[in-house]
Amino acid sequence: MLKTDLREDQLKRARLRAEHVLEAETGYRAGHPARALPGEPRPEYDPATTTVTQRRRAKAAELKALGPAEAEMLGLAHMSERTLRRLAADSIEDIVAGCADGRWTRRGGGHPSITEEIREAIFAVRRECLQRSRISMRAKHRLLHQYVREVFPDFPTEKVPGYDTLAAVWEEWFGPDGARQRYLRTADAIGDTSARVVVHRPGQVVALDTTPLPVKVREAVFGDPVSVMLTIALDCYTHSIVAFRLTLVSDTSVDIAMLLRDVMMPLPLREGWGSEMEWPYPGVPATVVAQFAGHRVAALPFFSPETVTTDHGGPYKNHHVVEAERTLGCNILPARVLRSTDKYAVERAFAAINSMLLEHLLGFTGADVADRGADPEADAVLSMAQMENVIASWVVKVWQNHVLGEYAPAWGPGEDHSPNSLFAAAMHQGGFALQIPKPELYYGLLKAHYVKIHPGRGVKIGGLWYHDEVLDDPRFHQPSSRGGRHKGQWVIRSDRRDRRTVFFQDETEPEKWYPLRWTGLPREGEVPAFSDKTAEALLAEVRRRKLAPRSDAELLPVLLDLLGSVIPVEKWPTQMTKRERRARSRQAEQARTAGTDRPQTVAEEPVESTILPWPEQARSVEQAVDDDRRRRREDVARSRPAPVPPPRLGDSLRRRSLFLLPPDDDETTAQHKEHG
Repeated sequence: MLKTDLREDQLKRARLRAEHVLEAETGYRAGHPARALPGEPRPEYDPATTTVTQRRRAKAAELKALGPAEAEMLGLAHMSERTLRRLAADSIEDIVAGCADGRWTRRGGGHPSITEEIREAIFAVRRECLQRSRISMRAKHRLLHQYVREVFPDFPTEKVPGYDTLAAVWEEWFGPDGARQRYLRTADAIGDTSARVVVHRPGQVVALDTTPLPVKVREAVFGDPVSVMLTIALDCYTHSIVAFRLTLVSDTSVDIAMLLRDVMMPLPLREGWGSEMEWPYPGVPATVVAQFAGHRVAALPFFSPETVTTDHGGPYKNHHVVEAERTLGCNILPARVLRSTDKYAVERAFAAINSMLLEHLLGFTGADVADRGADPEADAVLSMAQMENVIASWVVKVWQNHVLGEYAPAWGPGEDHSPNSLFAAAMHQGGFALQIPKPELYYGLLKAHYVKIHPGRGVKIGGLWYHDEVLDDPRFHQPSSRGGRHKGQWVIRSDRRDRRTVFFQDETEPEKWYPLRWTGLPREGEVPAFSDKTAEALLAEVRRRKLAPRSDAELLPVLLDLLGSVIPVEKWPTQMTKRERRARSRQAEQARTAGTDRPQTVAEEPVESTILPWPEQARSVEQAVDDDRRRRREDVARSRPAPVPPPRLGDSLRRRSLFLLPPDDDETTAQHKEHG
């Protein structure tokens, strides 16, 4: 029996009994001289002049002298000397539970009216209701009467449970009846066949999920209010938000792969964050972590995830994500269909983020359109970068230190814990593996393409050609030493968020990665970033126009036309719709995110991740187009011989004329001196 099982009045009666037991054992009703009440100890219970046996006899006589009604109300009518001796064998904490009447917490009687016949009828009604449309509990109660009357004609009608009893039993056996009928049928067909997973250490299970952020933000190109997607990774043991990402477009497989990499990477301490937000966990000093990471680390756990659980969304079931999880050494544990309890922790985390942070921000849209404000788009003031910084600061400073409440660990029931305290306790119990992946892990998580290297042209990835001087090495023109399924082919990695470059790894130097530029890019300057979706539209437009270009350089004008960069500045407000501006902003944001994830190596030129305003981007594109046209004219001019000026009119006639006078002597002498 636990004290928490007792009502308030029952707990008071049990404590009163315990005080009498303690006074008989120690002479003090509180059990210790330091907590003596006024007038204690009484002469008959003074431990200096009486023995324990004498005090027990005196207490039994005192309780026996109480009036029958008072003794019955307090439950002290039958407390004899033997009972006092038995209760004294327990500890002080257990005396209160031992003094409670066992009848107060006896096992419930259940529902005596639920006989075997009624049980069979209830399950029969349940099977029937799953196939029908949704009906009320009153209708189910009538179906119960019908089944009993027809199947068990001798069963007394008056013994059929009433409506309230059926409603209570229905909720106990089948749970709350609030789901949709088709979901109930699907869940019943699937059944509960999976084994339970007991999480007892950080990183054992990491749950991923994505939801629309209920706050409008301003995109960085045009400044329009847009909706973004929030993806978080939650550690199911400590309930720490170990990583998150904001995306303008629905998250893709590469975003999920980079989110898993963020779980393994320590979060850098940002500008404006104080020392209270630095790595605080005992056992591993912050200076040691900073030396391994190369920068000061914020107060957020990082580890290698062992098991990743997700829902059945397209990005999470993508082959690219599955391959990335295998690269990281993660087990894949998808949630069961229509089983929200498999990811209850991350669902509760989204609700907590809304109530603790997002509701207080301008531009909050609420959970439903009917609950939306007058104009949340006009209220949006935060840019996407500012929103990302606000969420990161809130996670480190607030979420990691808030009381979890009902999520107390099994070894500390009833105790108050936060994600940080749970992670610190786990480090004390099982230690901490300080493993920080190399920056080159970024390339290993990208999508792999197994292709052949063509001499002079490079490699063809997704319909576009990529080339670099490193591919001119003759050994790359031969089949690769790779065996197995992709025997003889070379591996190229691509980031679908930015199709301007792909990445090549030399097998003899696995630590080096070489960026291969799209051959359609000009030598000087850059064009706006474009994703795989734009590249597919580019090739579709080329096929529609029935073009057969000899090189990808001729595709550049078509790409610029698709990107909308050739529209004059004065015509933007009337020519570009809101949808087109949003699509352009998404591509720019994807390119910025890809540039942030990409490590800067010696072999790779720095990638500019700053997003310029739209007018400056247009001018840079126009300049790039002009430079490309100038380069083509210069190439054509260098390939032709130098022009020779034509002869003067009449030269041929003068050379054949018989009347042409010879030059003067002075001119002849001067010509001889020149040819000397």
